[in-house]
Amino acid sequence: MTVTARGRADLELADEALDELFSDALNRALGEAGGSGPVLILPPDITRYHSRAGFLTDIAVRELSRRGRLGLVLPALGTHFAMGPAELRRMFPGTPPDRFRVHDWRRDVVELGRLEAEWVGHTGGVYFDWPVQVNRMLRDGGFSLILSIGQVVPHEVAGMANHSKNILVGTGGKEAIDKSHFVGARYGLERLLGRIDNPVRALFDEGLRRFGHALPPILWALTVVGSRGPAEAAPLGAPVVRGLYIGFGRDCFEKAAALAREVNLDLLDEPVEKAVVYLDGGQYRTTWLGNKAIYRTRMAIADGGELLILAPGLQGFGEDPALDALIRRYGYRSGAAIRDLAEKEPDLAENLSVAAHLIHGSPEGRFTVRYCPGPGLSRNEIEAAGYAWGDLDQALKRYAPNALRPGKQTLPDGETIFFIPNPSLGLWAEKKRFFAAG
Repeated sequence: MTVTARGRADLELADEALDELFSDALNRALGEAGGSGPVLILPPDITRYHSRAGFLTDIAVRELSRRGRLGLVLPALGTHFAMGPAELRRMFPGTPPDRFRVHDWRRDVVELGRLEAEWVGHTGGVYFDWPVQVNRMLRDGGFSLILSIGQVVPHEVAGMANHSKNILVGTGGKEAIDKSHFVGARYGLERLLGRIDNPVRALFDEGLRRFGHALPPILWALTVVGSRGPAEAAPLGAPVVRGLYIGFGRDCFEKAAALAREVNLDLLDEPVEKAVVYLDGGQYRTTWLGNKAIYRTRMAIADGGELLILAPGLQGFGEDPALDALIRRYGYRSGAAIRDLAEKEPDLAENLSVAAHLIHGSPEGRFTVRYCPGPGLSRNEIEAAGYAWGDLDQALKRYAPNALRPGKQTLPDGETIFFIPNPSLGLWAEKKRFFAAG
């Protein structure tokens, strides 16, 4: 059941409108759900800063306090680093620090049940059973409601981000994350991206359908965020909320995903010879996250083309030491090579999310990926991982992000590039390649 649905490709929901819509919908939903106990709020972390989930979380904590109810916040980290105090203040300025809890994907999970290998194999093409895992707070924390907040946008694992993924990956455990990511890699990244229904989404939805009764009711609050166009108020390319969908069940996700396909999918008539992508240093510290620059542009780049990634905040490869070490050991090889290694090497077989990440991050020899990192990663480290290296200072002089506009443009010396200031806000693809993949 959808409580609130407001969205359109040319709509801009300013903070005042978001506050009014969200607080009204939340209070109505609290009344419908019943109960008077605490509420567990599940927003994304700083890597989804532009989702406006931080703003909505602050509103939720405020409204719950007005009703005399406690709201605790568990950022849906998945495999990501825990947020530090400065990141929490930046993303959730209105939420007291003592309200936050940290998800540990290796230690803090409980299993609600398992999907049989036959079901997973028939749906996803890989024959292993799949555990439905969540942070133990969801099941055992005594909450009367779970409020899951996030952005629906094309995504490399689930096709479209959020909804059931926010629960079963964002608060999931190692085995569930490993296996679900590998199902996506087996199915094919380019077949997944921008698609609402796919084997990975089916895995998440079936897990909640069968075992979600062990959890409190889940209220979903989903944003759709686009970029300002040339006919809108400056600055060009700045994030703007195009839709807000709130409800119980899957209907609100389907509505949000339909708008996200319209807002966040940029289909090009011709492939791009050179793409330049900027990764904000405060959001992108690893290639585990920064490779969105590859995922979201790979269907747009021409054979023999180049993807230049400006990554001033890059410090490593994986989001924890174990993942980082595996990425350094095996590198971004072809999908066929990684699948072969995953069958032979125990450490990779036991960390299938890394195998999936390496497959997704490979350009398969079709185009060049050139990373320009800050001081956190050396040229030797970048090249040892399988990518080309670029000098960041020189690249920033030539491709100053503040001097470029989003999209295709010709520089004064005649070079033509396609600039993307934030890969997390969309998916870019050559029209012919996108529809052939699907």
